[in-house]
Amino acid sequence: MANGKSSFVYVIYIRTTPEKLWEALTTSEFMKQYWFGMHCESQWTAGSLWKLVSGDGQIFDAGEIVEADPPRRLVIRWQHQNKPELKAEGPSQCTMELEPSGTAVKLSITHTIEREPSKLIAAVSAGWPKVISNLKSLLETGSAVLQDAYPIESAQSKKE
Repeated sequence: MANGKSSFVYVIYIRTTPEKLWEALTTSEFMKQYWFGMHCESQWTAGSLWKLVSGDGQIFDAGEIVEADPPRRLVIRWQHQNKPELKAEGPSQCTMELEPSGTAVKLSITHTIEREPSKLIAAVSAGWPKVISNLKSLLETGSAVLQDAYPIESAQSKKE
């Protein structure tokens, strides 16, 4: 049905401060270390343009900042630009909430789109855990845990 809603929610605790986590989520150079060479470009204020850019300059997603309340809440509305079947689904909205929790920060990501089912939500459901796991590892240990966002071959396929 065309008027449904699909969403993906991811919650993780990261041993850091809200300020350091906000900086990690909004600083292009730092982002490249955990987002497989990709980074976001924006002024990070409500109404400013936002885009996700690959290492070779290709724009994967484009939209705008809906709400920015550092270091607590960031809402971005964007549309995928690469794959026609994902772009056709229209804009999605991603809300990131940062909440102090002892020596950690609870990061909640809620990604929604106004359609059911959604290929985009299926795609981000696979992508967000990899990106945010890398972010957690990088902030806590100084290095990212995953090197490839989408491994070329599965563990079961034949090695060359």
